[in-house]
Amino acid sequence: MKKRLDAGCPFARHFPNHLMVRHNDTAALLQGTLDLLILKTLTRTEMHGYEIAESIYTNSQEALSVEEGALYPALHRLESRGLLSSRWDTSANNRRAKYYRLTSAGRKRLREASESWQRTSIAINRILEST
Repeated sequence: MKKRLDAGCPFARHFPNHLMVRHNDTAALLQGTLDLLILKTLTRTEMHGYEIAESIYTNSQEALSVEEGALYPALHRLESRGLLSSRWDTSANNRRAKYYRLTSAGRKRLREASESWQRTSIAINRILEST
């Protein structure tokens, strides 16, 4: 997984480098997107942090890479807001890991954020397609 924002990215000074998109150049996605992706990733089952990052990377066909330094603060923030709950357990490789799962408030927030993302995406596409 890519860990750092490419210094040649024209958007590097304008956007946080928590989540990167691979295209011809690396670019950061809008703030708040990471929370949405985490919530969506946890809809099926609970996961620990590394599994969440791997799932986002894999499900995006290796286009999105989440920095460890952004993932764990986001998980803690979502947990403190009551959108995630967690428990400590042993991972498949016999290490202690914190497993996160969605709460009912997290599911509600995911629905709201997904709807907002759809509206925003449609609006941006309208602008990009206009001449």
